[in-house]
Amino acid sequence: MQTHTYDVVIVGAGGAGMRAALESSKRARTAVLTKLYPTRSHTGAAQGGMCAALANVEEDNWEWHTFDTVKGGDYLVDQDAAEVMCKEAIDAVLDLEKMGLPFNRTPEGKIDQRRFGGHTRNHGEAAVRRSCFAADRTGHMILQTLYQNCVKQDVEFFNEFYVLDLIMTGSGEHRRTAGVVAYELASGEIHIFRAKSVVLATGGVGKVFKTTSNAHTLTGDGMGIAFRSGIPLEDMEFFQFHPTGLAGLGILLSEAARGEGGILRNSEGERFMERYAPTIKDLAPRDIVARSMANEVREGRGCGPNKDYVLLDLTHLEPAHIDAKLPDITEFARTYLGVEPYTEPVPVYPTAHYAMGGVPTNIEAEVLRDNTHVVPGLYAAGEVACVSVHGSNRLGTNSLLDINVFGRRAGIAAAEFAATAPLLDLPDTPEVATVELLESMRSRQDGERVATVRKALQETMDRNAQVFRTEGSLKQALSDIEGLKARYRNVSVQDKGQRFNTDLLEAVELGFLLDLAEVIVLGALERKESRGGHFREDYAHRDDVNFMRHTMAYREEGADGSAVRLDYKPVVQTRYEPMERKY
Repeated sequence: MQTHTYDVVIVGAGGAGMRAALESSKRARTAVLTKLYPTRSHTGAAQGGMCAALANVEEDNWEWHTFDTVKGGDYLVDQDAAEVMCKEAIDAVLDLEKMGLPFNRTPEGKIDQRRFGGHTRNHGEAAVRRSCFAADRTGHMILQTLYQNCVKQDVEFFNEFYVLDLIMTGSGEHRRTAGVVAYELASGEIHIFRAKSVVLATGGVGKVFKTTSNAHTLTGDGMGIAFRSGIPLEDMEFFQFHPTGLAGLGILLSEAARGEGGILRNSEGERFMERYAPTIKDLAPRDIVARSMANEVREGRGCGPNKDYVLLDLTHLEPAHIDAKLPDITEFARTYLGVEPYTEPVPVYPTAHYAMGGVPTNIEAEVLRDNTHVVPGLYAAGEVACVSVHGSNRLGTNSLLDINVFGRRAGIAAAEFAATAPLLDLPDTPEVATVELLESMRSRQDGERVATVRKALQETMDRNAQVFRTEGSLKQALSDIEGLKARYRNVSVQDKGQRFNTDLLEAVELGFLLDLAEVIVLGALERKESRGGHFREDYAHRDDVNFMRHTMAYREEGADGSAVRLDYKPVVQTRYEPMERKY
């Protein structure tokens, strides 16, 4: 076992982690731990753009952007956080430009901008061009740009190091982080990283669902580690289903396709979004479009031999325009479905895409241990975190903005904390729990296959907790998860070796998925309303009297094992009063 000492340890090397590293490494000795090579992080899969009210193409301002974000999140957004994000959006885009990011340009040489769902001018008057983009490879370009600048700045990376535990000291209000425990994939060795501050930037948990746009690595590790360390999770019932996943596969086709003029059609050739969102049609927020698509299928207007998808029509666009603005997603349609987007509409259906909930933080990216108190020295940013700028539904392009604004804030805050904080003594043998977890799975000779349990989990989540939910479906999911958690205690791995044992790590990741699935379903079961990405058919309307509040889930240990306790905290409102959400 090796022990390392740093001022700041950042867990995750996607957009949020590397943006934090660029700030903290200027001010403190920083290490970045990542289970992937940094440029393979899932930020690279983001396609459409990063929004900011630059007003390069049309009139715009940050207050309209804030209103759209609050309304898009169905008024569950903490408005102080949304104001920070939308104000700082402009500098966040310009910072990336100065770092060398190759944005598309207008004929005048300014950063080009395109329309995206839910982004309007003058509080809903019409769709506005707010998304700054690099073709349909914006996330990829952000990831490459940040990594190049991290290399230039001599940021220290520990690649293929899986962080499996937080080291916490003290209790109650004196409880704080002292570092992390990590597993080195190449050797199977355990490493202890002592740190004055820790930043979680580990991404989402999309692999809890079967049909998802998320990579295989998005197993909620950061959320799961925090949850097991006594930190609550906020608003986990709100999961976004992106409207345009390739039918049957879930591979994402960017909302940029609709931003460039793509149209959704049903089996009758009808542009059905005119019925659901008459003002901005196909560019309504994602939760509305996803439900509309699913409803078309349920009412018998789906396409294909099984009538189980709708069509994204780009055939009216010039091929040269498609090639210039949408090269990747059209290639996906050709590669994975054998469809030529120039001449054929593309089969699409909603796919699990983004967790609006996560580890609760304030606007300085400090992690909260309850409704108001922070965990000193612990920070989170990106999809793993819930600063609640997305509320119950995230607007497209706000995710790449979120990781840059709050990644930057986390890096600065973590380094400033480390400048004055002492390096804490570690508890005796902080690695014991991690070693016991790994060895119990590795040493078990007979047991269930990890893949079998994971498949059953993903199938019940797809069937019972996806776009439409009911009390009956959620109770079924909860019952299935309880049974799967019992089966998980008996899983075994085929690979008993030390080096590059991905089989073992998939078993650990499955444990996180099961924990988080339970939190998602319990939160959804208790939220007896429909809001944003959470739609209850048995409670089809928003209930501001009883549920204008954030869900807080706590893990509690008892004689019979662990259980989840739900609590709530108020939504921060500043200038925008809740109103009916129409588009």
